[in-house]
Amino acid sequence: MSDDVNLSMTDLADVAALVEVAPDSTVSRTVLKAEGARVVLFSFDAGQELTEHTAAVPVLLQALDGSFEIMAASRTTILGAGGLIHLGTRTPHSVLAMEPGRLLLTMLDPRQG
Repeated sequence: MSDDVNLSMTDLADVAALVEVAPDSTVSRTVLKAEGARVVLFSFDAGQELTEHTAAVPVLLQALDGSFEIMAASRTTILGAGGLIHLGTRTPHSVLAMEPGRLLLTMLDPRQG
């Protein structure tokens, strides 16, 4: 193999365990920064929300547990445990926790590394 090839692997055994749900709070923690991606784990108590905002890069939202109302691109959908949503660059969106849960945000950025 060529010396200019960067081969790497990072693994997280139990991502959900890295952030606990706190009463009446939203908590976030960056759990991974790697080539092409940054991963942030959020925990939400029921009723907590992130008001409408955008991201400068495409993102993936994945519910690890709980249930979330996601509003984006003139649509509202319920994202439950195991569900995944892709949002394009600068798509306005908001997140409302329907019950306590954890949400994984993956920012897809080819400049990240």
